[in-house]
Amino acid sequence: MPCLRLLKSPCRAGSSLLKAIAMTLLGASGFWSLAAAGADSWAEVAEPLPGEPRVIGHYGGACLVGAEKLPDDGVGYQAVDLNRNRHYGHPALIDYVQDLGHRVDEAGFGPILVGDMAQPRGGPMPYGHVSHQSGLDVDIWFRLGLPRLEFNEREGLEQPILVDQESQGLDARWTDRHAQLIRLAAGDPRVARIFVDAAVKRDLCQREWDDRSWLRRIRPWHSHDDHLHVRLHCPPGATECVEQPEPPPGEGCQGLRPTPRPEVYPSPSRKLPQACRAVLTGP
Repeated sequence: MPCLRLLKSPCRAGSSLLKAIAMTLLGASGFWSLAAAGADSWAEVAEPLPGEPRVIGHYGGACLVGAEKLPDDGVGYQAVDLNRNRHYGHPALIDYVQDLGHRVDEAGFGPILVGDMAQPRGGPMPYGHVSHQSGLDVDIWFRLGLPRLEFNEREGLEQPILVDQESQGLDARWTDRHAQLIRLAAGDPRVARIFVDAAVKRDLCQREWDDRSWLRRIRPWHSHDDHLHVRLHCPPGATECVEQPEPPPGEGCQGLRPTPRPEVYPSPSRKLPQACRAVLTGP
């Protein structure tokens, strides 16, 4: 993902015990290298760490305290791939997804399919994502029009790619509702970025919109040809959370280049803030 700058100021821990452990573990560098505890360790933790919600680190190298689980069903949405246990997030993300579901329902379409968010305590995943570590990222599938599904019907659903890999253009399955979904998703001030394929961004730029300011937050990125990836700003007061720089000024519609899927994907970062050791091993 794009380069991230680091903040150094710690914030109040969710409990005095956790704070004491975290401060003890902080080294001179402020980071903990996961040489012995890889992404599988985070995936094996089944429950969040209780406490005041905290995002510790940046989007591609972070952990999470006080996470909440998104309800499997809500107005305008349904969660999919439930067996992955990746529908956790900071309370701000849970609220955002539920708000988006209401907006989609009011617009007359849905339910949308909510894919991966974060693991119960954040951290790197063993497969599928480089980011999604902070509890502030969520994938919303482009597949629309499915009815309400039983839980056992939500595993391994087909996720159609809507960009032709040869022409790098959108195929016939792309509709106005897909564009409307992205506009609704970007209309929340908590949104920092939404990642989509360049072909999707180009389509959005070519449409007539009464307000085009939200286009700045739509950023082209490879492997987002079957879903949109929403990333929220750090919540107010979350001083351990590391923001990305703001997108460049303007709509970002000029000089768009194709974003084909790469042959090799990078591995998630194993270098997390020292405080994340206590998050992983806590009760």
